[in-house]
Amino acid sequence: MSGRLSGKSALITGSARGIGRAFAEAYVREGATVAIADIDLDRASRTASEIGPAAYAVKLDVTDQASIEAAIRAVEERQGGLDILINNAALFDLAPIVEISRASYDRLFSINVAGTLFMMQAAARSMIAKGQGGKIINMASQAGRRGEGLVAVYCATKAAVISLTQSAGLDLIKHGINVNAIAPGVVDGEHWDGVDALFAKYENRPLGEKKKLVGAEVPFGRMGRAEDLTGMAIFLASTDADYIVAQTYNVDGGNWMS
Repeated sequence: MSGRLSGKSALITGSARGIGRAFAEAYVREGATVAIADIDLDRASRTASEIGPAAYAVKLDVTDQASIEAAIRAVEERQGGLDILINNAALFDLAPIVEISRASYDRLFSINVAGTLFMMQAAARSMIAKGQGGKIINMASQAGRRGEGLVAVYCATKAAVISLTQSAGLDLIKHGINVNAIAPGVVDGEHWDGVDALFAKYENRPLGEKKKLVGAEVPFGRMGRAEDLTGMAIFLASTDADYIVAQTYNVDGGNWMS
């Protein structure tokens, strides 16, 4: 299949469902072969079979270094190397400052920050060894651009992702590896149903009200959809983005300007 990513080997973390799956489907349409890397191997396998022969499942727990290294090896053994990584796996939680637990803090930072860093590291080592450069795309958020009263820990993790993208981008470009990030706004789907339920609990709202409010506040006029993000993910992985280094792009319907 021809396309902007023809012949490229990609790994997308947390891609058995949601935004990650949308990225995988878009990459396959553009000619890439995609590792559906997820902690839920059964669902990853189903997703890969539904996408088609250019997708395959890889077990991955981004909090486990051995799992990270095994996933990269699996891609190397199957595809001869890795050209594109999307760090999509993430966890959300919220609570007032006086109620934040260490368990929640540790879990979010372990997945959202350490998971991103050590996946970048493993992918970069593989790309450097292959000697053909590569593209790494991290998933940040509009939450990383500012604080939110109930969302301190998640906002801090996504601010860290933006910072890691800058540092890694500056360090790895000498190897021909472009590191950039995407900062979505509010994206509808299974994930936001959970977010809405947490806001309902802490803001004493009926279920569905917060989701309706945030959608109405987007200048574009609605919440985002996973498909709204795929164009940027394809662009950043393509040769069109070869001169773009250490940037975080807002794809949020106008919610944040920077």
